[in-house]
Formats: sequence, structure tokens, C-alpha cells
Amino acid sequence: MVRGRSLRILWFNWRCWLNPQAGGAEVHVKEIAKRWVKLGHEITLFCGKYHGCKEHEELEGVEVIRKGYQYSVYLFAAKEYIFSLRKRNYSIVIDDINGVPFFTPLYVREHKIAIMHHLVKDIFFKELPFDKAILGYAAERIIPLVYRNIPFLAVSDSTKQDLAHFGIPQCGIKIVHNGIDHEVFTPELRRKSSYPHVVYVGRIKRYKNLDHLIIAFSLLVNRLKTEGRSNKLTIAGKGDYIELKGLAKRLGVESQVDFLGEISDEEKVRLLQSAWVFVTTSTREGWGLTTVEAMACGTPVIAYNVPGLTDSSLNGKTGFLVPYGKTDEMTECLAQVLCDELLRKELSMNATNWARQFNWDKTAKESMDFLKSHC
Repeated sequence: MVRGRSLRILWFNWRCWLNPQAGGAEVHVKEIAKRWVKLGHEITLFCGKYHGCKEHEELEGVEVIRKGYQYSVYLFAAKEYIFSLRKRNYSIVIDDINGVPFFTPLYVREHKIAIMHHLVKDIFFKELPFDKAILGYAAERIIPLVYRNIPFLAVSDSTKQDLAHFGIPQCGIKIVHNGIDHEVFTPELRRKSSYPHVVYVGRIKRYKNLDHLIIAFSLLVNRLKTEGRSNKLTIAGKGDYIELKGLAKRLGVESQVDFLGEISDEEKVRLLQSAWVFVTTSTREGWGLTTVEAMACGTPVIAYNVPGLTDSSLNGKTGFLVPYGKTDEMTECLAQVLCDELLRKELSMNATNWARQFNWDKTAKESMDFLKSHC
């Protein structure tokens, strides 16, 4: 049943959720868009292509148009809108910014909003060749000039504050947190590993600093060696493991670190449920979707005290937040959680309760309310 007036929405995002490089931002698009479709709204997602994809198809009731690739998608977006898509008379256009914006205020006449997950800043230089990094960095720096009068949806208070410091008026920024699927991510205590099990699930990128995690784990192994404890670290996700495997070997923990590579959604859930603790060492996040998914599975989280992760985690309640780069403090927190069963159970219960307040139905409703208030 349609609730209120239905909208025709054009959504620009650099990837769709089927893209092999899709991440949390694409999960956000999928979960919100499919719920809006069920309410009677029409949605067109314009995004970049990937090898073997269709240029035009329907997914979850969403029309998906793919043009260009990782960098050229932004040019194709402007071209396709000017020469074709604007004739469809959309109610509103969503500019989903993943580092490089689509600059819709320069050519879109309809009502529009922007979605910001997090500012990339110096991460450009960690992940891209210098020439591409400088272009991405410059494009992001232009956001305050082009988007100053555009309403923003931010996924966390950290992102809102970054935007405000960047020059976007706070009064135009609405926080709507990401959700999770509680029918999928559920606590299953009987699945907990019989051994102390540390887990990371996510993309394998330089800014995720997984070398920090392996170093902290090696310190933990050396610290607990006299107690005869057999600890295991599992790292799963898309990416290049060569350097990480070499580091684990040099530190003498090669046999205790499993690199699973890309895993299925079902395997991800089982892994999060089996973990004693989930660890993320990212430089920054918009929110930290996987951390909340881990909590929903009854697993405490240890994370760096950085933007995004400070929003999705509660220090001392759902786990611990560690100063960035302090691997020795991370080792101390790991030892506390793995060696103190009462503490681990308390953190697990708190984590599960904290995660319950985040769900995609709520996210979709609050986001739609924001759209309707601006068109």
C-alpha cells in the first residue's frame, strides 16, 4: 500500500550492489531502494559498469542504468541526464557521494539532495596513484562551493561534523543511521568457537590498516603463550592478501591467521556469530556497518577511536575504542576480552541490545521523510 504521495526518484551512485567492488554504501542503496519500491515509489539507479554486467536491468524493482566505469561514470551521469534522463520529470535526484561527487547542482534542475557517508580526505593518497588521488582530493574539496545550498543526509554525527567543518551549514544536514537486517544478523551463542577467535570481515584496503591488527594479534599470541592458549585470527573479504600474509609469516603467527578471501553472505554471518571479538582498524568510516552487524550477532567490537566507528560503537559498553595506531593498547583490550569470560558476556549482551535500535525499515522511513520535505 502506498503511503502518501509517490515519488519518481533518480539516484546517482558510482556502483550498484552487484558490483564486485560494492561496499557499505551500496548495501545502503539496496536496502533503502527496495523498501521505497514496495511503498509505490519509482526509482532509477544510475551507476558505473563492471565486467560482464548488463547496461540496463531491473533489480529489486529498481531500474538500473549503467554507463562508464569507476572514473568516467561521473561524466556519463551528466551527459545522460542532460540529453535523456531529465525528460522523465523526476520528483527528486539523489547525489550519493563516495569521495568524488556527481556535481548535480551544476546541471540538475529538479529538487535534489546529497548523501554523504564520509569524507575521504587523505585516504585518496593511500588507495590511488598520485595523479588520480590529487584529482579526487581536489574534487572533494570543491564540495562546499557547489553543494552549500543542497540538503544533506549524513549516516553519522561524525560525518555531519566533518561536513559542517567543511563549510556545509549544519541546519541543512540530517543524520539517518544505517540499518541492519535482524532476521539475518542474530546472536547464536552455540556457534561460538571453542577457542579464542578474533575476526575481521570487510574489504582489504590500505586504509583499513589490517597490518595493525596482525601486529596486535602477534603481540597477543606472545603475551598469552605461557598460558597455553590457542588463539586464532580470521580475516575475510575482497582484496590483496600478499603483504598481509608476508607480515604474518615474519611475525611468526602464520599458522594462527586464516585468510579466507571473499566469502558468501551466509559464511559472513556464521563467522560473525562464531567470533569472540570483532576488530576493525580503519583510518575512518562513515558509520561502520560491519561493526553493528557483528554486535547484532552477539560479538563485542574493538575498533580505533576514529570518525564513524565512534558513532557505531560504545566504548566500554559494546567493546573498546583504542587510540589510532596504538597496537599495544589494542593488544591489551584483546587480552581483556578473550581472557575474561564475564566481561565478554557483558559486552556481548550490551552489543546485541545496542544493535537492535538500527534497522533498515527505520532508515528507509526517515530517509523518505527527508526527501518529501525537500520536494
